[in-house]
Parts: sequence; C-alpha cells; structure tokens
Amino acid sequence: MILDFGSQYTQLIGRRVRELNVYCEIYPFNHYPEIDETVKGVILSGSPYSVRGENSPRINLDKIKGKMPLLGVCYGAQYLAHFFGGKVAASDSREYGRANLKITDQNSQLFQGVNDNSQVWMSHGDTIITLPADCQIIASTEDVENAAFKIENETTYGIQFHPEVYHTTEGTKILENFVVNICGCKQDWTPASFIETTVNQLRLKIGRDKVVLGLSGGVDSSVAGVLLHKAIGQNLTCIFVDNGLLRKDEYQMVLDSYKDMGLNVVGVDASRKFWNDLKGVTEPEKKRKIIGRDFIEVFDSEARRIKDVKWLAQGTIYPDVIESTSVNGPSATIKSHHNVGGLPEKMNLKVVEPLNLLFKDEVRRVGRALGIKEELIGRHPFPGPGLAIRILSDVTPEKVRLLQEADAIFINGLKEWGLYDKVWQAGVMLLPVKAVGVMGDERTYEHVVALRAVNSTDGMTADWVQLPYEFLAKMSNEMINKIHGINRVVYDISSKPPATIEWE
Repeated sequence: MILDFGSQYTQLIGRRVRELNVYCEIYPFNHYPEIDETVKGVILSGSPYSVRGENSPRINLDKIKGKMPLLGVCYGAQYLAHFFGGKVAASDSREYGRANLKITDQNSQLFQGVNDNSQVWMSHGDTIITLPADCQIIASTEDVENAAFKIENETTYGIQFHPEVYHTTEGTKILENFVVNICGCKQDWTPASFIETTVNQLRLKIGRDKVVLGLSGGVDSSVAGVLLHKAIGQNLTCIFVDNGLLRKDEYQMVLDSYKDMGLNVVGVDASRKFWNDLKGVTEPEKKRKIIGRDFIEVFDSEARRIKDVKWLAQGTIYPDVIESTSVNGPSATIKSHHNVGGLPEKMNLKVVEPLNLLFKDEVRRVGRALGIKEELIGRHPFPGPGLAIRILSDVTPEKVRLLQEADAIFINGLKEWGLYDKVWQAGVMLLPVKAVGVMGDERTYEHVVALRAVNSTDGMTADWVQLPYEFLAKMSNEMINKIHGINRVVYDISSKPPATIEWE
C-alpha cells in the first residue's frame, strides 16, 4: 500500500512497483482502507509540504510502524524522524538534483546489490538534522549525512531521495529490495494473471446480463472491450460513434479492426449532428460541452435499441481513479473521453470498469497479451473532443477536411520515417489566421497549420520532440503542395508546462 502525501511522484512509485510484477494500490494518507493480512508493507510518499509546517499532512502510524515493513520516501522519511524523536530543519544547501549515495551499512537489506556511489535524485528543502535514538544511518551523500536510515528492531526505513525517478539509477533495485526481499511480496502480478483474474471476476459480477460499451478507437476502450468479450461474449454490444471529428478514414478503419477481433460493434455516423450543433462556436469549453452532450444523446438513443441492458462499461484507468480521490480532494473534472458523465443515471445502468486498477503502460501490456493488433495498442492518445479542439476557431466540414488531410500526411510521415513510436503524441492544429503566400505567379491568402509532437509518460508534463529538419521540410512541402487551402506550416516548440499539449 502506498500512502500519498501529495507528491507529484506518487503515481511513479506505484508504476515502478508494478513493473516489478508486484501488485500495489495508492491511497490518500487520510483515507485508506483497514490494514489487513493482504497488506505486506507500506510506502509513505513525498510531499510538497514541510513536516514542520502547521498544515502539514499527519497520519497515525500505530497499526503500521513496527507491525510491518515501512519505507518513508523524502517527506515520509522526514515524518518518521520528526515525529519519533529526531529533528528536521530547513537545509542550508537545499538539495535538489543529482547526488551520489555512499552506503555506510553494507549489510543493509535495502541496499543489497546496489553499487556504492550510485546516483540518486534529491528534491527537498528540509533535511534530517538528528535521527531518533533507535535509528542507524545506512547511507549518506556528500551534503546529507542522514540520507537513509533504519529503525532498530523494526523493518522501518527512511530515504531522503526519490528511488522512483529515472535519475536515481538503481532506484528500481532499491524498491525491489523493499517490496520483494523485505516485504516478501511475490512477483506474480503479470498481464496474464490480470486477464485470468479479471475475466473470472467479470463473469461472476455480470452473469448473463447485457453490457453496452462506448468505443473510442483508443487503447483503453479497445482493451476493455476485448476483456469483456472474453468474459461475456455476445452479451456485450459496443457502440462506436463517428462525431465527424475523427482522423481521416478513421471511422471505417476502426470498425474494420474491431470486426477482425470478433466484437459485436454498432457504428453510428452522427457527423452532421455534431457539425450542425458546433456551427459558429469558437469557445473551447463550449465546444467540449456540446460534443459531450451530443455523444450522450447519440449513445443513449443507440443503446436503448438493445433490449435489457443492465451495465454500462467504461475504459476508466487507475490514474483517473487516483485523481478523483486525491489528497487534494475529488478532482473537479473527470476525463470526458473515458467517463460518459450522466449516462449511468439517465439510462438507469450499473457501471463496470475492468481497467480501473491499471496504469496506461499496463493497459498496453494487457492488450498485447490479449493479442490485440499493435496498430491499436501503440496508438498515440487522441483528445476526446477530437479535431474540434485542434481547429482554433469555429468548426466547419471544410476546416475538418483540411485538418484531416494535414493530420494524415503528418501521422503517415512519422510512421514512414520510423518516428511514430518515438513520439508520445502528435497532431496538427489549424490556426485562426491566414497568411500571404505565392504559388506559381499568383498571390495566395490561405490557412496556416502548426505541427505538434511531444514526449511524455502520462501527459502531466511533456517535452517537444526535436524532429529532424529534413522530415519537417518534407511534411511542409507535402501539405502545401497537396492540400488546397494551406500555404504555411509551422512547428510548435513549447513544452508543458508552461504550454499544454493541445492548444485548446
């Protein structure tokens, strides 16, 4: 069990533990289930707070500390020191960034197989000045004497660095030592075991009831669909709505892919309804609301044709669940492309979410284990409102066509040049400006498009990708020469933050 004190890295701890094929769950420090025999150990996360602050997160560790293995990371380590007899103060040399770890106790279970002087990542303003009397130092850095410690006669450890981040080169080994060697967890949490357990649970839960699922063509809904199909067969009906804002030819391609998988899919072309309702709308949030509302209307109307439906299936994944019960309280907005807000109540349906314990990379691994084609599994994320929020003005069928053509050239180009799998997400924006150009002997006044390609692990932060100039030149030439209506192409080199991935 990982208890979250609000660190930006908490989900990363969970992902690292899962990568070791060990199952874990993340809970807010102030809202977690009863500790029972299924809990083999606890990790306390970092936090943006100082343990010395009046409003810092506090937790009662009576049923955890000394009763089972416990690892405090950064804030968690300082908490163990501060509230159990040690002293934490503001650091003179606020230690951020890389440091080298000197292991002072070579017999420590936590550091078995870890090289001396290996690189770790520090990110804290406070530091532990003195440890509680029953603690021993097990590792130090040049600036931080108490970088890692163990409480005597307990399997309680504290580390002032972040083992979960990429820059801690042997962090995964340290976490493995804790969860496998110290906690005794079995490394049997695999895609195959998840599929077997989930399919059995779905059969028990749903029985012979009918289920309806909204497919988006993305990874999450596709994997959810195949898992449900494995469990309940033809009692699952999938609905795929064409909102007129998909990529070029995507509606037919996705329908064909699903038919190959044996899924019972109903395709609904509702593009004209969406275009009509978006006419003249330029405000991004209004666009999103119209698209969400129209989707619910179309989906509801189609789903009511199926008799005796009892369940609505959704492709909710674990980060959505964590986000909605976070330390900072329920998130104000649930991602509309995963969760069809309002539908379960409107249709009087129960909700089933077969992927709500998986991170995105785990969803992909499960999809591969289920034999789903790589072209679906490896697809870049695509915004729920589709191309509507990549048209930075009012939406018209002609603008959608222009953007689909440009997007198809860009995405196909990335694939042809072997760049697609090196990019997390890519797309084209149609800008609300026109630019002067010259074609042949004529002056033109046409649209400008911006290309966007970013790398990210979860979409929370993202870096722009340094695509080869030769590739960008080829894309620009192709778009301008082949698409009547575009005469200028630019490349977006903004990272998130401060920019966002999408422009709207």
